[in-house]
Amino acid sequence: EDMGFVSGAASPCCFHHPERDISVVVHGDDFTATSTKDDRVHPGHARKMVAKMQDMGYKVFYYENMEGGHGGASTNDQYARSAALVYSYLWSKLK
Repeated sequence: EDMGFVSGAASPCCFHHPERDISVVVHGDDFTATSTKDDRVHPGHARKMVAKMQDMGYKVFYYENMEGGHGGASTNDQYARSAALVYSYLWSKLK
């Protein structure tokens, strides 16, 4: 699906949408987290972005909390799990 983004001349990781004046940088590997019950940003946006990145050959780590809200977690246990996933991913990239 063509979403109107144009690849930047300086780097193939930079994309720009001229009509909406939006710029996006796509890194090699990515960790994306969302919440099914986010009432501000529909999780479909994250799902589409992850699918597009996978189609482009990027390795994407995706976590979708079935509860939570815009903050991604509704309980301390959910927050702790989400934070542990993020820090584990970060640690694996720093090694």
